[in-house]
Amino acid sequence: MGQLLGKERLFHYLDLFGFGSKTGIDLNGEGEGIIFPLENVGNIELATTAFGQGISVTPIQQITAISAVINGGDLLKPFVLKNILEPETGNVMEHNSKTKVRKVISEETSEIMRYALETVVALGGGKAAYIDGYRIGGKTGTAQKAVNGTYLANNYIMSFVGIVPSNDPEAVLYIAIDNPKDTALLSSYTTTPIARRILLDIIDALDIEKQEGGVEKDYEWTDKVYYEVADVVGKTPEEAKKLLEHFSIEYSGSGEKIISQSPEAGTRLEDGSTIKLMLG
Repeated sequence: MGQLLGKERLFHYLDLFGFGSKTGIDLNGEGEGIIFPLENVGNIELATTAFGQGISVTPIQQITAISAVINGGDLLKPFVLKNILEPETGNVMEHNSKTKVRKVISEETSEIMRYALETVVALGGGKAAYIDGYRIGGKTGTAQKAVNGTYLANNYIMSFVGIVPSNDPEAVLYIAIDNPKDTALLSSYTTTPIARRILLDIIDALDIEKQEGGVEKDYEWTDKVYYEVADVVGKTPEEAKKLLEHFSIEYSGSGEKIISQSPEAGTRLEDGSTIKLMLG
């Protein structure tokens, strides 16, 4: 990919996305990261830069760039504080608002990237971050650590970036673990399960609703499988048992027909979950 792009185009996009320069966030001590000077880029530097080795970026640069990838292509200036108030009067002394730095990619490319990131979670290495009923996008990362110009053996920074919902993002999550111990050195095993738990909290905090139309997960034998609850109101217990074969059933009341069910039809539940049926 680096060779197809060529060094001028590749490094032009690194510059557009803000790598190698400060984002201007309202925090002290921001770093610029490390990018090869274009005049020093040969075939080796081109190749390593293309897959992310030999360069260094900061987490806030990463978040800012990912946000541009998924928000329609606009690089935005990040900030922590929205307002600084005068303590006595409450008047706004400083205000940070949404500030567009530049256009990086087109709306069409951004849409393609949102779909690509969703497939990583549903079909690829980010499966452990999948949340049934929600459209989650993401990408795993593995960075080999360098000391004094030499890469360390078996010493990595594992990372994952997640977005929710992937078709209309409201939040971006970046999580990194420095040199995790006693685990497979793959982000799919280390960061993504933690990211899933945080994403669930984000969904709850932002009141993000479930939606249809996402990429269906490619299940493996160790995964929890979800099924949709059928409508069994008006059915006999024998008919309901066939329609709810993936669930446990608890009955209450008496009668030959089911008059209500909980959860309601259309709900997606984990295999083996309990369905409560009222007979009447």
